[in-house]
Amino acid sequence: MSALLPVFPWDTLADATALAASHRDGIVDLSVGTPVDPVAPVIRDALAAASGAPGYPTTAGTPELRQSAVAALERRYGVTALTGAAVLPVIGTKELIAWLPTLLGLGADSLVVVPELAYPTYDVGARLAGTRVLYADSLTQLGPQSPALVYVNSPSNPTGQVLGVDHLRKVVGWARERGALVASDECYLGLGWDAEPVSILHPSVCDGDHTGLLAVHSLSKSSSLAGYRAGFVAGDQALVAELLAVRKHAGMMMPTPVQAAMVAALDDDPHEHEQRDRYRRRRDVLLAAFRSAGFTVDHSEAGLYLWVTRGQPCRDTVTWLAQRGILAAPGEFYGPRGARHVRVALTATDERIAAAAERLS
Repeated sequence: MSALLPVFPWDTLADATALAASHRDGIVDLSVGTPVDPVAPVIRDALAAASGAPGYPTTAGTPELRQSAVAALERRYGVTALTGAAVLPVIGTKELIAWLPTLLGLGADSLVVVPELAYPTYDVGARLAGTRVLYADSLTQLGPQSPALVYVNSPSNPTGQVLGVDHLRKVVGWARERGALVASDECYLGLGWDAEPVSILHPSVCDGDHTGLLAVHSLSKSSSLAGYRAGFVAGDQALVAELLAVRKHAGMMMPTPVQAAMVAALDDDPHEHEQRDRYRRRRDVLLAAFRSAGFTVDHSEAGLYLWVTRGQPCRDTVTWLAQRGILAAPGEFYGPRGARHVRVALTATDERIAAAAERLS
């Protein structure tokens, strides 16, 4: 099976990591979007209170969790016409994306469409299922082909680009005409800076009809719960039921204490606002620093990253930054169109962000 998969991208950063780590003031690692801020006490308390659960958890999620997800999507993002039966917890959204084509029963005769600049796991999931893959940002690129699954990602990882309502409506309409499913990776939906992201499930996009649509949500960024592996998928109730049936057989169950922690996180907006403000402050510092250092910042209007370029091959830029003790991700990780960009994460402490800005100056 491993022979079907590419080299894990971050394994190729060993030399750059060592160079950045040799800086006299230590490394500033902006290469991976891993949270560094404390988990809110309300979430930790909920986890601890549920830690005495000896029995198997429910694959479908507790009624409280499913209802909290429904309420949070409506309250935070304006998603309506959703019920608890159309929500399913997942053991981190990377797991879901990696196995979604397989869970849906796709195979060699199926086509999966992913963005031209994309999170690598979309491709990995297609490879695991043995499907064909097409990289395309425009529906016209597909011609007469009828894919089984189309991924969209807004705000984008890595670019931070936001897809507008009109674009998303066209994707939904086009997919429905061809019987294709749309999976919208919305892990950064709450991090709009210069643009306001919108869910594929928002009534302005789908008119309240979730048929053929799945929205993938994570609490890793909004609540700093990457270590909890806390995410969920919502949308078409029939599709969610199909995923649930397979996941029951496969033993894909989220631990009961994590489900309780998710309820607390979804019910509590103040901690989410506080985390968003942290990222906004860090973004302001890094955005000014990279621009002052002569970088061009493209897109980056939302999400957890800056998409920057010096107009040179991305590995040369990675080395240039590593010489200053800063580690970033080469844009080529996300597709050939990223060959002259690097992705810079906002996920470092305030002190490390300030150190990066100083080094860039």
